[in-house]
Amino acid sequence: MIQVIGKVSATEKMPSTIDNFFFWTDKGRILSPFDIVKVEHVSPSAEKSITYGVIEEITHVTDATSHFTNFISSNFGDTQDNVGQMNRLGMNYVKVKVVCNTKDIYTPVLDGKQVSLCDEDDIRTALGLSEVKNPLVCGYLEMYKGDATKRVKVELNSHFLIGPEGAHLNISGISGLAAKTSYSMFLLNAIQHKFKDNDGASVAFVFFNVKGRDLMAIDEPNTDLPEIDKEIYENLELSTEPFRNVRYYYPYSKDNLTQKVQSYAHPDDVLRQKANNKAFTYKFTYEDSQDKLDLLLANEDDSTGTLESCVNYVINGEGCFAGVNNWTQFQTKLDDYTKSAANGGTKNEIQVTSWRKFKRCVSKAIKNDIFSKVLHAGEVDLSKEIQNNLTANQVLVIDIARLDENSQSFVFGSVARAIYDMKLGADRDNIPDKVILFVDELNKYASNDVPKNSPILRQLLEITERGRSLGIILFSVEQFRSAIHDRVKGNCATHAYGRTNAIEVSKADYKYIPKVYQNMMTRLSPGEYIISNPALRSLVNIKFPRPTYKQFPNG
Repeated sequence: MIQVIGKVSATEKMPSTIDNFFFWTDKGRILSPFDIVKVEHVSPSAEKSITYGVIEEITHVTDATSHFTNFISSNFGDTQDNVGQMNRLGMNYVKVKVVCNTKDIYTPVLDGKQVSLCDEDDIRTALGLSEVKNPLVCGYLEMYKGDATKRVKVELNSHFLIGPEGAHLNISGISGLAAKTSYSMFLLNAIQHKFKDNDGASVAFVFFNVKGRDLMAIDEPNTDLPEIDKEIYENLELSTEPFRNVRYYYPYSKDNLTQKVQSYAHPDDVLRQKANNKAFTYKFTYEDSQDKLDLLLANEDDSTGTLESCVNYVINGEGCFAGVNNWTQFQTKLDDYTKSAANGGTKNEIQVTSWRKFKRCVSKAIKNDIFSKVLHAGEVDLSKEIQNNLTANQVLVIDIARLDENSQSFVFGSVARAIYDMKLGADRDNIPDKVILFVDELNKYASNDVPKNSPILRQLLEITERGRSLGIILFSVEQFRSAIHDRVKGNCATHAYGRTNAIEVSKADYKYIPKVYQNMMTRLSPGEYIISNPALRSLVNIKFPRPTYKQFPNG
């Protein structure tokens, strides 16, 4: 049954346009931004034409000419509820953005036309969800309040999320309340289950654990998952199983038996995972990492190119660096080059001051235990692990939460480079069609403050600008979207906005978002996001259930 809630109102000062219209409704009618309404429109044939619109603003108005008038009519300021000199005429009027018309007719809707609520089929038609190809669940929306509430599953065309039509996801929101990691994992889990049978494409996953032990048990079920969330998963036709085929990689430490130094994971959990052949320790030998020394300089401004010259000198094995095969020898030779006598006055030789700066930048990082001499049983080189062993439907979780900032950058840069090299030149038949790289705290690697010469920034730009054609997809998370490099976020096809603050939504990144939606972003609840995707006809306010994998207290 169609529920009429008002009529279109077109006035001299507020006319209907091809993009917007207004309607009046009863002042007791509960409506919200993002609710969808429909209007019967003109049609060149006898068949009806329906225009759908999404509510943007709701305003209440009365016949009072001023607030002073209202004050007087309440017995000159009497606040008692039942005191008043007259009954004011009042109504709500609503601004609506047109999203589509069933006959592609976009002349303005006419004054006096009835405005109605939508059923679930209407909502899907309005948002472009009625015939989604390659469907991937991204959450659900709840529309209308009270008895008329509708809950609708929201599906995206996966080709607009992980390619080939569009690629890359960026999620923003303040720490804690925005649940950015939880929503990322919700989507990634849905993707893994969608492609579990290698139906159409094979997908592999590489995650970085950057906070506590958030992602260090994603293959273990969430035994505390509430029944209401289980019901939501069932309604969304999603499995409540956690991730499958997961391997964990912990940073090597000299206290390797308990892992107390380099990981927040509980020692018993680490030992159990290793016993089940699901966990490994990673380290970097000099021989395998010599060509990646530039990654240790990711946060250093090198506008003059002096540090790059030092890196190239070492990588090419020039001078005393010829024959160096471990980190101890490297440090010894580096010490020699920081002394003025080492250069001997040779023409075009790198200056001693440059070597000293280079040493300051790399010495602190390579003192970390992950920079070691040789690999032993149960220890791996991450670059080789990815290039040689990453296969379809596999999830690699790399723990960097307890490493210092330079070491974190080195690990991330090494992995991103290894994925790129694998897709470009690895010689094996079982390379996944797509590799999704998930990184939290993107601001560490691609903020506006990162030096332009940063090799990690260059790698991320390469992935976002050309990764789609190679099947390398970036899922990135940060607190403040406005701080991220324009070319990185600009190449993301899908954007998810969680709860943020008023200062952030005042930035240029949010100019295209209606003011009322900006205000909503400052009060979104955990488990709630505003989604933008090329396949959707409008921004959508979605919700999602709690994670299906094991949750740790306080993170």
